[in-house]
Amino acid sequence: MSIRLLPPQLVNQIAAGEVVDRPASVVKEVLENSLDAGARRIEIDIEQGGRALIRVRDDGIGIARDELALALARHATSKIASLEDLEQVASLGFRGEALPSIASVSRLSLTSRTAQTEAGWRVGGDGSERVMTPEPAAHPQGTTVEIRDLFFNTPARRKFLRTETTEFKHIEDVVRRIALSRFGVDIALNHNQRALWRLPAAESRAQRDQRIAKLCGQPFIEQSLYVEHAAADLRLSGWIAQPTFSRSQADLQYFFVNGRMVRDKLIAHAVRQAYQDVLFHGRHPAFVLYLDIDPTAVDVNVHPAKHEVRFRDSRLVHDFLFRSLHEALAATRPAVSASTAAPIAPMAPIESAFASVSREFPRQHSMPLRVAEQIETYAALHPQGDTAAALAPTHLIQPLVQPLAQSDTEAPLGYALAQLHGVFILAQNAAGLVLVDMHAAHERITYERLKRAFEGEGIRAQPLLVPVTVAVSEREAALAEEASEVFAELGLEIDRLGPERLVVRQVPALLRNADVAALVRDVLSDMSEHGISTRLREAHNAVLSTLACHGSVRANRQLSIAEMNALLRDMEQTERSGQCNHGRPTWVQLRLEELDRLFLRGQ
Repeated sequence: MSIRLLPPQLVNQIAAGEVVDRPASVVKEVLENSLDAGARRIEIDIEQGGRALIRVRDDGIGIARDELALALARHATSKIASLEDLEQVASLGFRGEALPSIASVSRLSLTSRTAQTEAGWRVGGDGSERVMTPEPAAHPQGTTVEIRDLFFNTPARRKFLRTETTEFKHIEDVVRRIALSRFGVDIALNHNQRALWRLPAAESRAQRDQRIAKLCGQPFIEQSLYVEHAAADLRLSGWIAQPTFSRSQADLQYFFVNGRMVRDKLIAHAVRQAYQDVLFHGRHPAFVLYLDIDPTAVDVNVHPAKHEVRFRDSRLVHDFLFRSLHEALAATRPAVSASTAAPIAPMAPIESAFASVSREFPRQHSMPLRVAEQIETYAALHPQGDTAAALAPTHLIQPLVQPLAQSDTEAPLGYALAQLHGVFILAQNAAGLVLVDMHAAHERITYERLKRAFEGEGIRAQPLLVPVTVAVSEREAALAEEASEVFAELGLEIDRLGPERLVVRQVPALLRNADVAALVRDVLSDMSEHGISTRLREAHNAVLSTLACHGSVRANRQLSIAEMNALLRDMEQTERSGQCNHGRPTWVQLRLEELDRLFLRGQ
């Protein structure tokens, strides 16, 4: 078959396959154009899930009459003019393919007016190569894009559309992302002539909280922390959910880079690592985060629909995100949370408080190992000295079990009243009643102390009596050779024996019984994909977590009031003490008004 040029119409329809796969894709492209035009108000009308009609009106700068037809031509754009512009793209759209691609598979009309003209102009297409001559049309400043009968001339594509409800749900998701990316824009969404969302511009922090609550749910905003951190020309801000507000799916995760919604493996890895120590197994964190970065340091031209980005210095970005979120989550101790009388675990409605905690966090089963119970007092669990002694029952220090008198300054977790079934501590604080799982709480306290001890001492390495040979790919072997100093800092001594063979001569002491070959392969895989590996730290922490679990106060252990108060004070001083090492909540708050409702007081 001879080589020939494709007809322009077919070229546009092929491009449409890359950027327009369903009505929601059309909405995304048109909304991004409105934002790039400086719109402060956008109204979206949808009919039949986008099959029959998609109409987007904005009050942006508009399009001049002579440029209307050009707007429907391929690779025509006002957003870039040179390679230098492409290397520092600040706009959302820039390929110049969206409108002509959409016009090739629909009946599209484009009406616009600029501030310099008294009347607007309209141009339209019927799915063919032909573009109509612009004609006058009454229109305020801004642009209206109207798309009817999407995929009417490509029945195979139309056949793959889902139900009206499903397609509109995807449109809602797109509008939600756009609304989260631009707080200063007033956005309205209508479906089948029924108003669904009215989102006024949100300038203040309180207004932004209201928009977040509207789009992500009131429980999310109530259980989230606001973060803001800047370093190395990077700025991160937004909301991250408390670990106890986790999800069974990754369905409440929004990350924006310079205002652009992206899904990126490096970003996902950094966020997952930040939550790794506090999230229940199999759960997913929830967040709405914004990263501002120099446009020249990020490449947004790596995906036709611009869903993905590539960072020039991926390791710097990964470390910045991880450290910012890790430190924010570390601050979620009772001293912070209880001071605002906010419960650590979701508590609405009050009647199902205990049931919801049980349902969200499956019960932790007892470890199969039998641990000798030789602990005399809670304070004896906190010796000072080396790490090995941190768990030794015979290593005693001056007890910290003197009764704590209530002072004028109310302690965040209050003061112990009693112990329930040898498992829970009941305490009273200014907000109401506090329930503490004493084993889970002390497990976190012990774990954090062990981690600090090991960080202070550094990673202790232990030579292997019999070095372990590991078969890897040639690329992985080269990476191990190049990163030998990094491995040494992690307690691993690795040499290259051949093109595809490594030998491990030394490992971290805590991991001497681990599967060395599997560990090395996992670390190399991480470093190859992310430029960094946290496998060793995770493996270390897993061992420390097990040690902490078995060195902590056990269930059915009777504590005195003084011992219970000592535990509460330690919780207030310990990072991440809102969750145990396995991600389960360590305490919940029942406010006085919730207790009043439970007993119908005042009704």
